[in-house]
Amino acid sequence: MTHPGNTASRYSRGAIVFHWVIAALIVLNFAAAWISEDLPKEQHQQVMLNHKAIGMLILGLTVLRIVWRLTHRPPPLSETLKTWEVALAKVVHGLFYVLMIAIPFAGWAMSSAFSGGQPVGFFGLFAIPGLPFQADKALAGVFHEVHELGATLMLVLLALHVAAVIKHAVIDRDGTMQRMLPWGRTA
Repeated sequence: MTHPGNTASRYSRGAIVFHWVIAALIVLNFAAAWISEDLPKEQHQQVMLNHKAIGMLILGLTVLRIVWRLTHRPPPLSETLKTWEVALAKVVHGLFYVLMIAIPFAGWAMSSAFSGGQPVGFFGLFAIPGLPFQADKALAGVFHEVHELGATLMLVLLALHVAAVIKHAVIDRDGTMQRMLPWGRTA
């Protein structure tokens, strides 16, 4: 499935940087959420402050990544991919973009509804204004459920994505993985 006018086989350097930085931040945020559960209250709160800041960073970087994607044509998909692989790749990547916006936004909304619109600190550098909610624990609970459901779906998609990477690298040996690796010549 090729895109007219784009014959490069690798993603641009910007796309590769966005991919790996956002991926690392997502993994870090999952780890922070899991680790914080068993910490004493003060440490839990500090980890969660960082979790919120990382979530806001993911949200901002995802918006920039979408702008990048709209202004930089990706390389064509391999002609060797089956129709179902192309369709599944498009659905999974589309869902990743939706979740990279929805999960942090739901977390921001949850925090805002719980606190009555208090700002979210960004690593002690500045404050991001809260969303304009009155303190409402029930609404915060709804956003919490959306946040967790999105995170669970993200884990499923990550597992599917990693399985596809392994399949293409080990079974198909079709060079698909090299398109997004940070080393090598880029488009």
